[in-house]
Amino acid sequence: MNWKLVYLPEAEKDFRRLSGNERIVVAKALEKVLKNPLPVNEGGYGKPLGNKQGNNLSGFLKIKLKNLGIRIVYKLIKIDGQMLVVVIGARADDEVYDVALRRAEKHDIKK
Repeated sequence: MNWKLVYLPEAEKDFRRLSGNERIVVAKALEKVLKNPLPVNEGGYGKPLGNKQGNNLSGFLKIKLKNLGIRIVYKLIKIDGQMLVVVIGARADDEVYDVALRRAEKHDIKK
């Protein structure tokens, strides 16, 4: 299946706020994952999220860019063949999961 990369408007802003080098690395990582964004247990690159720090993000997946200290949270919308980027944020704390949950609720993204 050919997947289409789609960003929430806030995630697009997250991407634009990255420094030039970070933006290049994140873009390459997204391009790689887009080839097979399925969960690792289905042979893809995405790591499934569950209940993180009291935030139920079941159905969402993450990409960790350890060298940059960045996490990317996304949701697969299989019906439309879309990989929806929800948040791109710092890996230092779990704030990225709080932000992902708020954005999912705001945009009514089903788990």
